[in-house]
Amino acid sequence: MTEKTIVHLLRHGEVHNPGGILYGRLPGYRLSEDGLLMAKAAAKWFSDRDVTALFSSPMQRALETAAPLADAFDLPVTVDDRLTEADNHFEGLTFGVGAGSLRRPEHWRYLINPFKPSWGEPYRELAARMRAAVIRARESARGHEAVCVSHQLPVWVLRLHAERRRLWHHPVKRECGLASVTSLTFEGNRLVEVSYCEPAGGLGGEPGVAGA
Repeated sequence: MTEKTIVHLLRHGEVHNPGGILYGRLPGYRLSEDGLLMAKAAAKWFSDRDVTALFSSPMQRALETAAPLADAFDLPVTVDDRLTEADNHFEGLTFGVGAGSLRRPEHWRYLINPFKPSWGEPYRELAARMRAAVIRARESARGHEAVCVSHQLPVWVLRLHAERRRLWHHPVKRECGLASVTSLTFEGNRLVEVSYCEPAGGLGGEPGVAGA
C-alpha cells in the first residue's frame, strides 16, 4: 500500500494592527488577543492528528501561531524562510484611495500588471518556493503529518497551483481565513487531495489589509 503523508498549511492568527498597515515582512507585528486564541484553537484541532514535524515562517505572527502546536506535540519549530510572507511594494503603507497610497501617482506604475503581479513577488516564484517548502515538510513527516505555518497569499497561491488553477486572482476571493488549515494529502509523492477547514471560525475577524 502506498504511504500516505499529509502536509497542513496553517495560516497565522489575527494580528495586532490598529493602524491598518500592510505590514508584509515588517518586524514586530504580533498576534492580537483574538489571534492568540485562534492559535490555541488551531492547536486543539490538531490534537488528535499524527503530527511529527512543525515548520514556520520566520515572521513573529507565524511563530506565535506555531507555539501552541509545539507545546502540544513537544516538537521543535523549524523556521523555513520559504514560508514567509510575499514581498510587496506597498509594505508599510495603508492601501486604498482617500488617505491610502493609491491616491499618490508615484505608486500607480506598480499596478499595471495584476497577472504577475507588478506590485510584488511574482505568483509563479511564490508558488515555487512554497512547493519546495511543502516537499521538505512531506519528506520530514513521511507516513505521518506535518504542519507549516505561513501567510494568506503564499498559502492561497500554492493551493491554486496544486489545483492547477490560474494564479492571478482577486484578494477577496481567497479561501484562506485566519488560522485556517489547507491540507495537502499525498500518496507517496503524488498529491491526491486538497481540503480546507477553519478551526478558529467565529473568533475575531479579518484585518483590513489583504495578503496578511
